[in-house]
Amino acid sequence: MWYDDLPRYDAFSDLTHDDSYTPLPPGWVVGCADIIGSTGLIAAGRYKEVNMIGAAVISSQINGAGDRAFPFVFGGDGAAFAHPPEHRATAEAALAATQAWSSRAFGIETRVAMMPIEDIRAAGYEVAVARHAASEHVDYAMITGGGLAWAEAQMKAGAVSVPPAPEGAEPDLTGLSCRWSHMPSTSGTILSILVEPVGDAAAFAEVSGRVLELVRGLDRGGHPAPPEGPGVGWPPAGAVLEARVPGMTRAKVLAESLLAKLLVSTGLKPGGFDARRYRRVVGENADFRKFDDGLKMTLDVDPATAAALRTLLDEAEAAGTLRYGWHQQDEAMMTCIVPSPLLDNHVHFIDGAAGGYAQAALRLKGQG
Repeated sequence: MWYDDLPRYDAFSDLTHDDSYTPLPPGWVVGCADIIGSTGLIAAGRYKEVNMIGAAVISSQINGAGDRAFPFVFGGDGAAFAHPPEHRATAEAALAATQAWSSRAFGIETRVAMMPIEDIRAAGYEVAVARHAASEHVDYAMITGGGLAWAEAQMKAGAVSVPPAPEGAEPDLTGLSCRWSHMPSTSGTILSILVEPVGDAAAFAEVSGRVLELVRGLDRGGHPAPPEGPGVGWPPAGAVLEARVPGMTRAKVLAESLLAKLLVSTGLKPGGFDARRYRRVVGENADFRKFDDGLKMTLDVDPATAAALRTLLDEAEAAGTLRYGWHQQDEAMMTCIVPSPLLDNHVHFIDGAAGGYAQAALRLKGQG
């Protein structure tokens, strides 16, 4: 399939170049979702729920696709993805079921939409994709071209949607979890940054490269997860939320997480399963930086680097090259999709634990 044939770039800096990206093939469809009223939900302390629903959109698409790889991106309070045309019906059904589940399980309403790539191109935008190898085990899609942002704007305006799910429809969210402890900053602050191009693409690429050069000087490139992986608390903070996933119960979540904590603490390897190695791979696989019609990063930064980044971005914004938003907090958080703990291809989304990307987006839009 087309997506399987795309090269995987190990160096994140390679993703600043337009020639690293390939446009979606004709006929492909783009899907997106976002949470209505996420600002108020965050203010009410419900950001972990917001993150979980965003990850649930991707989880339902992964389970619907089986073993087939496809591009997807996590945005904190939403998500986006793309599929070939023959999988549109399956993808729409999963998207609608996730929308209904969000309302039933959390009382949180979402917008969802799908559209063919031809509609996006007719509006003058593109969806071009690259693959970044976050580790030897997983890679994540990077997106450019402005098409996702345009599609999301159309969705928010009510121009596109998907038919509602049948009564009682449940999404397949197998593997969706949020059991890891929050990850405190060890350098100074957890910084969530959104940077969007405004002017010349080459100028934006040059500034993005300078941003990444600054970040490269941070410990492990600013990765918020410790080298040994995130902490294992008990009871896990997300137990009540995960119990609302179809097929899960609070008792099951507590039992599984207690076993994981014991295995990490003791180093025991029942059946050959190495919990400490699994925890380390979780950190290695985590998606803490991406290109999604702009540069998005959640970083553990020291004060000097934060100040240098702010100066660089302020100057580039004043020059008309970009616009940006950022949000500082004390901790990062992780939401996970783990189809099988016995395999290494589990994916993990990192965001700031006190508003993260959603709060940074408000500042980018001049609302915060």
